[in-house]
Amino acid sequence: MVQGLQLKSTGAKVYVGALVVLTLMLLADYLPGGDSLAVLITPPVALFAGLAYALVFGEAFPAFNKKASKYLLQYSVVGLGFGMNLHTSLASGREGMQFTVLSVVGTLIVGMLIGYKLLKCDRNISYLISSGTAICGGSAIAAVAPVIKAKDSEISVALATIFILNALALFIFPVVGHCLGLDQHQFGTWAAIAIHDTSSVVGAGAAYGEEALRVATTVKLTRALWIIPMALISAVLFKGDGRKVSIPWFILFFVGALVANTYLLDSVPAVGDAIAGFARKMLILTMFFIGGSLSRDVIRRVGFRPMLQGVLLWVVVSVTTLIYILW
Repeated sequence: MVQGLQLKSTGAKVYVGALVVLTLMLLADYLPGGDSLAVLITPPVALFAGLAYALVFGEAFPAFNKKASKYLLQYSVVGLGFGMNLHTSLASGREGMQFTVLSVVGTLIVGMLIGYKLLKCDRNISYLISSGTAICGGSAIAAVAPVIKAKDSEISVALATIFILNALALFIFPVVGHCLGLDQHQFGTWAAIAIHDTSSVVGAGAAYGEEALRVATTVKLTRALWIIPMALISAVLFKGDGRKVSIPWFILFFVGALVANTYLLDSVPAVGDAIAGFARKMLILTMFFIGGSLSRDVIRRVGFRPMLQGVLLWVVVSVTTLIYILW
């Protein structure tokens, strides 16, 4: 008992120390000669730091971690909009938008066939994992869960499954993209469709390049709008309550930032670039919070069959999307 408390106390100090160091290093390039420090902290590095902490000490400040990762991600995505041009972003993401309807519906159907029919997973868990894979990870699960009246235990398993795969994607996708020689546009489209959560989509895009970031962000947020119709359809299929559908308002603010940067800040591009630059740093910090939530308890919570469903569905979506892009 005493050793557990001491470990928890030590873990909290390490957590705060790591967070302070990461933040100072990220902000170092605002100071003369600080560029060499800031460039060391990339999205995969921040995610790995949080992941290493969680596996050693467990999840510190879970309530704070959850809120920090959620809201910091949303603010960062809106900030990224100030570094993008509306017309260029729409042109870059048009191909991915055309594939959205087919991929969302197809992922839901294939996911239920794999999870509910083949692996005999719980119906709600299978549907939540399929929803998270089809649209935008945890956000989709959070939107659909109250509509289908999912239990807390079912939500927890689905979120943990998507969360683990989402963390792995940030490490795997840029490596695979470079090995296959994908260009910026191809990688951005692939990441937006095949990676579950907005955080890792944007993180992987940022690690790959500026155009990949623009394409990935635009396509992913366009897909995220499908949360609303999917939740309403889910209410019909599961005889749930459609009034509990939540709207991802931050996507509308992202569009507002795009419009403002295109039409209001076009004469002073330095302002938009400064906001977007700071947003990228906060996005990297978000990766630390996300990694810090992936403790051994989270991994144990998932179970074999839900994880197998998540992996198989992820492989199907990734390979299918890649074939579509390279066709």
